[in-house]
Amino acid sequence: MAGRVSLTLNNGSFLLSPPPKSTTTMSSSLRTTTAASRLLRYSSSRSTLTLSASTSLSFARSLVSSPLLSSSSFSQKRCRVASVNRSFSSTAATKCSASSDPDQLKNAREDIKELLNSKFCHPILVRLGWHDAGTYNKNIKEWPQRGGANGSLRFDIELKHAANAGLVNALNLIKDIKEKYSGITYADLFQLASATAIEEAGGPKIPMKYGRVDASGPEDCPEEGRLPDAGPPSPANHLREVFYRMGLDDKDIVALSGAHTLGRSRPERSGWGKPETKYTKEGPGAPGGQSWTPEWLKFDNSYFTEIKEKREEDLLVLPTDAAIFEDSSFKVYAEKYAADQDAFFKDYAVAHAKLSNLGAQFNPPECRGIRTDQYESFV
Repeated sequence: MAGRVSLTLNNGSFLLSPPPKSTTTMSSSLRTTTAASRLLRYSSSRSTLTLSASTSLSFARSLVSSPLLSSSSFSQKRCRVASVNRSFSSTAATKCSASSDPDQLKNAREDIKELLNSKFCHPILVRLGWHDAGTYNKNIKEWPQRGGANGSLRFDIELKHAANAGLVNALNLIKDIKEKYSGITYADLFQLASATAIEEAGGPKIPMKYGRVDASGPEDCPEEGRLPDAGPPSPANHLREVFYRMGLDDKDIVALSGAHTLGRSRPERSGWGKPETKYTKEGPGAPGGQSWTPEWLKFDNSYFTEIKEKREEDLLVLPTDAAIFEDSSFKVYAEKYAADQDAFFKDYAVAHAKLSNLGAQFNPPECRGIRTDQYESFV
């Protein structure tokens, strides 16, 4: 009868306990298996699986030889093994859903490009990703209570927050893509759509990674009030209060503000802006609203130059926009970005990627997601 190998989850590590050594070959194989098993880590209480030696050795060798150890296919195998243990106590384990499938991510990105070209929906898709991630509170350690990029914005209770007015339209736009690619989490799809919209509008390549786990239900949604307000009494202080809570700094705040180069504000949604201007009355897309820049579907540094050049009445400047040239610390970066688009693009790409990861629970956690530079179509 073939020997048996005990595969044990112990203090967060997979350990292989070999059977009594019967041959040199078996001992060597078990050393290979043990080395491979160290590639796997999960936070868990103790649980044991018993495998035949031949099965466990084949499993271990497949892990060693796999070219996609951090891909979702590997993650899914690990989640299935972990699911044997019914006594997981951590939130991440009990609500674990598999990482997004890499092939589906690549294909979904192409479908998002087609959607952008036909619907001119770049601004609202950027906003979708931002508002899902922007609820993060660095002072709350538990997931998903800490908020952030966890897909909770898909639930009605959060969609109805005042700051999210109109975002139901973004969900409707990507509904077919989500149904087509069921192997992608909502959290990943929101961030994929947001980054793709920036890049397709002429912005910088965002160093994204994927593998975010979805919040499981409406009870996981954050309370209302975590997103920035457009017209607070003290705009600069308000921006710092909100973005510092996320763990971001003044440079991030100003760089991210530059994304207002895209889009329009509609008074029926936000209470800000004109019903239409000479720049928006004919679209593209649904006409109306007031934009921050004349070419509001082009990502560049014109947001900064327009504000610096003292505006024209058909272009929108919110109190929080004006603050970036009025506050002495913000102004350093705003002046820099108005003068140097390359500097803006560089800092924006970093800030956007940072925002997109806020609060996210990646699966597997130690791989910290699937980097886009692993896939040719993403670079």
